[in-house]
Amino acid sequence: MTRVILVDEQDTELGIADRDQAHKAGKLHRAVSVFILNGVGELLLQRRASTKALFAGKWANTCCTHPRAGESVIQAGERRLLEEMSLEVSLGSVGTFLYHARDAATGYIEHELDHVLVGHSENDPVLNPDEADAFIWADLVELRGVAGSDPGYAPWLGLALAAFPSLGA
Repeated sequence: MTRVILVDEQDTELGIADRDQAHKAGKLHRAVSVFILNGVGELLLQRRASTKALFAGKWANTCCTHPRAGESVIQAGERRLLEEMSLEVSLGSVGTFLYHARDAATGYIEHELDHVLVGHSENDPVLNPDEADAFIWADLVELRGVAGSDPGYAPWLGLALAAFPSLGA
């Protein structure tokens, strides 16, 4: 059973919950979104696997995860980047944002205090098919113009790009 860390809006830990139950009830929990950029200003996007419980088949940032108890957000991001994309990259934090989104296909709710982590790589990923079924390197400027309004993208992608206008600068 996968667990998530429940938090308040200031990221104070309130307890631990089953991930699926937290998403069914829309409980606020800690999350991590990793953004890998290359030297020409492109962002590595993944298309979420069709088997994902939330926003399956949507284009999203490089990878996402929930930190485990006792694990820092940086450790969680670097762990998940290796698990999902087979990329070993040092990450840095650019900040957090809060969001709430319901997946119409499953009824699950993302209610997360999301830590945005950034790293740089010129390498293409080797995808874990349980997590992602495609990747592209997307122009960050063009992506900012569509990610918040195109239903083909995960809802947090546009929110993260809007919350951090200097991302990729």
